[in-house]
Amino acid sequence: MKVNPSEIPYPEVYQLMVGAIAPRPIAFASTISADGVVNLSPYSFFNGFSVKPPILVFSPTRRGRDNTQKDTINNIEEVKEVVISVVNYDIVEQMSLSSTEYDSSIDEFIKSGLTPVNSELVKPPRVKESPVSFECKVREVIALGETGGAGNLVICEVLMIHVNDEVLDANGKIDPFKIDLVGRSGGNWYSRANGHALFEIDKPTRHLGIGVDSLPDSIRNSDVLTGNNLGKLGGLSKMPSVDDVKNHQDSEEIQAILSNNFPLTLEPFHKLAKKQLEIKTELAMMTLLVGDKLLDLQFN
Repeated sequence: MKVNPSEIPYPEVYQLMVGAIAPRPIAFASTISADGVVNLSPYSFFNGFSVKPPILVFSPTRRGRDNTQKDTINNIEEVKEVVISVVNYDIVEQMSLSSTEYDSSIDEFIKSGLTPVNSELVKPPRVKESPVSFECKVREVIALGETGGAGNLVICEVLMIHVNDEVLDANGKIDPFKIDLVGRSGGNWYSRANGHALFEIDKPTRHLGIGVDSLPDSIRNSDVLTGNNLGKLGGLSKMPSVDDVKNHQDSEEIQAILSNNFPLTLEPFHKLAKKQLEIKTELAMMTLLVGDKLLDLQFN
C-alpha cells in the first residue's frame, strides 16, 4: 500500500501515523489559566529532545470537528508554564478519563480522581500519583498549521524533576520494572513496558562492532539466523581466536552434532548457535565458525 497524505482525509492519515509510530510515551500535561482554572490532559505526540538544557516537546493538535485550540494551548498562551507527568499502569484508566472533552471550566483532576500537588517553581500542579513529574517553563510554541489536525509544538525547558523513590533501584536509577510505564498505540491500544515486553541490548557504542559485513557468507546467508541474530553477532568487538574455535570443537554439544549429522550440513550448527545467542554471543560465534571449518574440511 502506498499513501499520499495530501490525497486522503486527515483522520485516515492520523490513524496510519499513530498505528505505525508506536508505542509513544504520554505527556500528562497540567496547565493553568490566568484565572486559576487547572487543566489536565494527556498527549502522546511527546518526547525528550535535549539534556543540556533539558527540553521536552509535546504537541496538542487543533480539533478536527471545529478547528479550535485545546485548553492546554489556551492556558499556555496565558501562563507559559506546564508540568508534564509520566503515565504508568497504575493510573492509565484515570489518564484516559482525563482526555474527555470537558468544558474549559472543569478541573480534570477532580473528574479523574487524581491528586494535584503544588509545584515548587511553576504555577500548575503536578500529579501526585505519577512516578515522575517535570516542572517546566514554556520556551516556545510553534504552530504547524491552521486547520483541524494541525499540531502545536510546545517546547518546554525542565526546571525541576520529581521522582518517587519507590521506582528507583539500588543504584538510584529508575528501574523500568518498578516504574511500569505505558505507551500509546493506535485506536484503543496501549502497551505496558513491563514483564516480557522489556529486554536488554548491549549498547554497541561501548566498543566498535565488527559488523554484519565481516561475517562469513554462510552465516550472513543463513536460512536459520534472523536479522536480529546477525546484528547481535555483528556487535562483537572481535572474532574468536583460532585456538578458541579449535577447543570449542571438542565440546559435548558440537560432538553431539557430529555424531548425528552425516553428511555434514550447517543447519544444526546454526540452530544451536541461535539458542546460544540467548546466553553468550561469543559462544554462538564459535559454534558457527566450527560448522564453517568442518564443512570446508569435508569438501576439500
